[in-house]
Amino acid sequence: MKMRLSALVLLAGTVLAVPPLRPAVADAAGAAPAAAAKFVEVPAVAATLEQVRHGGFVLYMRHGRTDNSKPDRFPAVDLADCSTQRPLNEDGRRMAADVGDAIRKAGLPIGEIRISPLCRVKETAAAAFPQRSAEIDENLMYTANLTDGQKAPIIANTRRLLSMPVPAGSNRLLIAHAPNLMDLIGYFPKEGTVVIFRPKGDGGFDYVASIPPGLWDGLLP
Repeated sequence: MKMRLSALVLLAGTVLAVPPLRPAVADAAGAAPAAAAKFVEVPAVAATLEQVRHGGFVLYMRHGRTDNSKPDRFPAVDLADCSTQRPLNEDGRRMAADVGDAIRKAGLPIGEIRISPLCRVKETAAAAFPQRSAEIDENLMYTANLTDGQKAPIIANTRRLLSMPVPAGSNRLLIAHAPNLMDLIGYFPKEGTVVIFRPKGDGGFDYVASIPPGLWDGLLP
């Protein structure tokens, strides 16, 4: 059955993020603080990974690099037809596989995996975690071409998933898109970047740090 962007379903939702030293927190309504006009990316360090190994965090991964010569056929994107969507390129598939391998080498425990329904995200999840199944969540859809009304349930759902507590010993993984975080906290991560959040419950969360693909080599032993 064909599912189009114009027929997105509403779902309620979640909020923001901070590092142990330099917090940048959003309120439960999803608005970024007035003082935080520009988002500052914080690179992860070895101590960050040590914290994440104990679980209780949310990891938000942007999909791998894509072929920009084949844009989404908005507004006629068909979720069941990958030819209507911007695909991963070969480099993007390798990037996704390398990031998944780095997460395993770092010993970061991954429990729940939730992903956007677009093909480039499903392909990223399959390359990064080939032995794992992921739950497709329509309200992690790419927000760039949507109206404010269409974005609202996606932003709310992302907020919910970033703020909802995660049991110790496990981390929640979301694989989705950069514009979604831009809409939520003013941050546009590069492709393949893993963004670490500490959930605080009740719509609140802290941004902890980011791991762009090129940073893993310096973090792993």
